[in-house]
Amino acid sequence: MTEITESTIIPGVRFAHLRSFADERGRFMETFRKEWFPERSWQIVQTNRSDSRAGVLRGLHYHFRQVDYWYVPAGRMRVGMADLRVGSPAFGRSQTIEIGDDNPIGIFIPAGVAHGFLALTDVTLTYLVDNYYDGGDELGIAWNDPELAMDWQADMPILSGRDQANPLLRAIPRAHLPRWNGGETDEA
Repeated sequence: MTEITESTIIPGVRFAHLRSFADERGRFMETFRKEWFPERSWQIVQTNRSDSRAGVLRGLHYHFRQVDYWYVPAGRMRVGMADLRVGSPAFGRSQTIEIGDDNPIGIFIPAGVAHGFLALTDVTLTYLVDNYYDGGDELGIAWNDPELAMDWQADMPILSGRDQANPLLRAIPRAHLPRWNGGETDEA
């Protein structure tokens, strides 16, 4: 049975510790079940795949109206998350975790929690979301913001122009950030 644990740093972030069943033919693994996250009424409406070369850093991105569930079927990455929900008991706290080949974990990322990843190897990420892509609901914050103190363990990652231009947290008015509502996120 898959064990689900909650982050001890960022409320609402959940980790699915996945189990693999292998024999001489190969292996089988359940990677997602809606029932693993019963505290939220949500429906998967889109799934996405991202392939990245080793050394690429994507993010940090955040949403007001979208929950993500991440799983890495091939490769390894360091996931970084930061709580941007104004009023959250963990506002401004960050967490990193390595997932992938040797650590099969799915990550449930609530709206309002910034997220990104550093590809440690060539990597494939699949992610399930509860809203269709909306460019107006995909915002960014600097991957190396000193206020968030994200432990990427990387000095010069490969970034897109868009991610290079993401602002620092101090440059974003608090009124333009998601708000904490006892575990859910409200729009600003």
